[in-house]
Amino acid sequence: MERADLDLVLQVREGGSLAAAAAALGVVPSVVSKRLAALEARLGQRLFERTTRRLVPTREGEAVCAHARTLLEGFSRLEAELRERQTDLQGTIRLAATFGFGRRWLAPALVDFQRAHPGLQIELQLGERLPELAAEGYDGAVWLWSVPARHRADWATRRLARNQRVLVAAPGYVQAHGLPRTLADLAQHACLCVQENEDRPHAAPAPGHHWWTLRHLREGTLHRVRVHGPLTSNAGEVVRDWCLAGQGIMLRSLWDIGPQLASGALVRVLPQYAMTDADIHWIAPWQPRTPRRMKLLVDALAARFRSEPWQSAAQDPSA
Repeated sequence: MERADLDLVLQVREGGSLAAAAAALGVVPSVVSKRLAALEARLGQRLFERTTRRLVPTREGEAVCAHARTLLEGFSRLEAELRERQTDLQGTIRLAATFGFGRRWLAPALVDFQRAHPGLQIELQLGERLPELAAEGYDGAVWLWSVPARHRADWATRRLARNQRVLVAAPGYVQAHGLPRTLADLAQHACLCVQENEDRPHAAPAPGHHWWTLRHLREGTLHRVRVHGPLTSNAGEVVRDWCLAGQGIMLRSLWDIGPQLASGALVRVLPQYAMTDADIHWIAPWQPRTPRRMKLLVDALAARFRSEPWQSAAQDPSA
């Protein structure tokens, strides 16, 4: 059987008549009738029963149609892949990312990738809520948290880079209030908190109180600490600005504060502890074949962030 034969039987089945199949194929009904008769003669099987109103597939015809659809889809995928290999990347990539990382690190990376592949259109949507990627039409997301358990079977993921959230303060705050020597000492300090769902324990703390779960970097032990302070915001950049102004201690990702640590505008607090749940991940709806443009994009992002460029500006003092 040839590809045209497969297309013919599908059009006859879907149209239910020679006339409908002829219209879909752009020929006259007599051509469809002759081609179908010749195909049935070659196969030695009747594929359709002729009634006064429509053509109905036989059992053999249903089997041919089922295989025809699979084979034609395979032809289409192969042709698309060959076109991608022979030409520049084409099409639109729609991505989601968090505000801070998206602006600071992802956006410049996308500019370089699009410049290398000018046939691509890239749309970047920034927010603090991870979208329902497939339902909302996204090709993927660059996100700072591990994939929710309910999505792990439906999404393809890849860690692009490691990242930590560390405790920092401005030198002016340290000079005025001193440095905490233990986690328990944090209770005596003004802690600047970002209001996130992850911060809320099962039993909500009193107003102004939050929970930080910190890991001892050498021993690997986890410690859940309740902290409090007079200033809280749902915007991480606001909390960072408060910290730079000497208003307290904050817990912030290294990718966001590397330059400030390098310049001395911020200093590490309790450097043997960090929150290690903020690695940078690629997340995408699972599909049997990933388009080449998406493979190349993810590889480019992994290569760019693998070295953790924010670490070059903020060396880990506990290493």
